[in-house]
Amino acid sequence: MEGEVTVRDVMTREYVGVSESDTVLGAVQLMQSEGVGSVVVLRGSEPVGIMTESDVLDLVAEERDPASTTVSEVMTSPVVTTGADRSLADAAGTMTHQEIRRIVVTEDEELVGVLTERDVISASTSPSSINSHQGHEPTETAGATPVERPANTDGGDTEYANQSICEVCGSLTHALTNVNGQLVCSDCRDF
Repeated sequence: MEGEVTVRDVMTREYVGVSESDTVLGAVQLMQSEGVGSVVVLRGSEPVGIMTESDVLDLVAEERDPASTTVSEVMTSPVVTTGADRSLADAAGTMTHQEIRRIVVTEDEELVGVLTERDVISASTSPSSINSHQGHEPTETAGATPVERPANTDGGDTEYANQSICEVCGSLTHALTNVNGQLVCSDCRDF
């Protein structure tokens, strides 16, 4: 479709890669120094997994030692990938269905970037995407509880019709709760 936003248009081209044999501690230190929330796990140049902040939290909750645990022991694998020329709406739908916040982007079987939930959110607020979504219901809520939206009867995409954006982490979610005046997801509600 002409004018459709693609993954290539909004993906993060710079990513941080680590090896399966690296320690979780080393990978976390790299994540911190680079200011990222995940690392792509590579075997040579092939993406074989992804390690996120959530994976590290699980490790800590299990009281395992990040200095002696390898990335391969905690990474999510196999890694979910998408093509760079895929429509952003389709890729975002995959993220929703898989309940993931990042997808590795490939082109001709080569890693070219990462599409994050924040990339999707940023794209949804750009002027070009506003024009392409005219007539669709807004997805942000102003109340303290999830808002049921009417069914989309114009034949358009309803993938995000019942989702909202957490005001703390920016993730898409089906349910928000008002905590101290902010609408937050269940992950942020506990902090």
